Amino acid sequence: MNGSVIFGGFFAGSAAVVLALWLALDLPLRLLPLGNRYQLWFASLAFSLALLAYTLELSRRNLVRLVGVVVLLAVLIGTLAASSETAFDRSNIFELLSRQGALGVITIGAALIILTGGIDLSIGSVVGLSAVAFGTLMESGVSPVASLGLVLALGVAVGLTNGLLVTQLRLQAFLVTLCGMFVFRGFAREINKKQTGLVLAKENHPEMAESIDGLRALLVGKTENGALEFPAMLVVMLLFASIVAVILHKSAHGRYWFAIGYNDRAARYAGIGVERQRIAVFVIGSTLAAFAGVLLLLNTGTADPTNAGGSLELYAITAAVLGGVSLKGGECTAIGLVLGALVQPVINNLMTFLEIRQSAEPWVIGLILLLGTIADELIRRDAFGSIRRYFLRRA
Repeated sequence: MNGSVIFGGFFAGSAAVVLALWLALDLPLRLLPLGNRYQLWFASLAFSLALLAYTLELSRRNLVRLVGVVVLLAVLIGTLAASSETAFDRSNIFELLSRQGALGVITIGAALIILTGGIDLSIGSVVGLSAVAFGTLMESGVSPVASLGLVLALGVAVGLTNGLLVTQLRLQAFLVTLCGMFVFRGFAREINKKQTGLVLAKENHPEMAESIDGLRALLVGKTENGALEFPAMLVVMLLFASIVAVILHKSAHGRYWFAIGYNDRAARYAGIGVERQRIAVFVIGSTLAAFAGVLLLLNTGTADPTNAGGSLELYAITAAVLGGVSLKGGECTAIGLVLGALVQPVINNLMTFLEIRQSAEPWVIGLILLLGTIADELIRRDAFGSIRRYFLRRA
């Protein structure tokens, strides 16, 4: 099998999702009853966790990758529990898990690109462009499901463009996606000069209100009034993570990606289509970013073309690194990505309970993430074990 199989499988899966949403929401356009939605969410959750457990390889190398993020999360969650009695209230936990799901979707895409030795700095701008495009399409009268399909197609086009520029013109992924970060942000501002949102779409086209609310309830878990009844985005993220886990750990294509990340020249000599595989991961990464843009608009209800999705690429890359992905390529675990995506939401939540002023958030979050990344790298190098052995010899 070659890289085209990845494209075919990914496109077929995307088409199946869109078709399922079409059948569920447009024929007829009605909300799924709450009980049915819970059944769907829990069935999807059980399926995802089963796949993740099936693909989990408890080797020493994989466990070492996860130690850092597990320790960091334990410290952060312990501090969160001590900061307020309401930290573990249902509403707060749901909000925390919902944020993890939103960040996790783009973390998975960013991680696959890094795994194969690349980088994508345009992720946040693609999220913003997709959110604005999704809202603008619905404001223009395009049905939510058709808008979703068009936005996913936009993500495919972006990933294909990035992949071709990197593989065919031999441009550096850093420069290509850095330029893309500005270009796609500019496109978002050109598409819509003002803030777009669900309210305006429903006001312009009342006949679509029910289907918009249905899509929001299914993918985000929010009611038409914006109340979060279930962290559906976590389920969505786990579905993607479980599929990626199977590809990474149980398929030939996963082995190709690991081999390309370790040594792309050796991978070429082994007969692996390096260019096709890299194009494939860029397409997957950008399509996931586009889907995250849809989730962003459905979750917040609005999207501003000037700042929607801003800095998300940095959070996604950091979450991937904390989750065990090496920036040099060749290392990645799906369960690590799930855990890594939880760090930043917990930090944000902790800062809220500690009443740290909003202006201090960027440097506080950056410092904690830097310290966590350093500790994670030291644990992987067994630096703490070396220090312990040094003092034992001195004693």
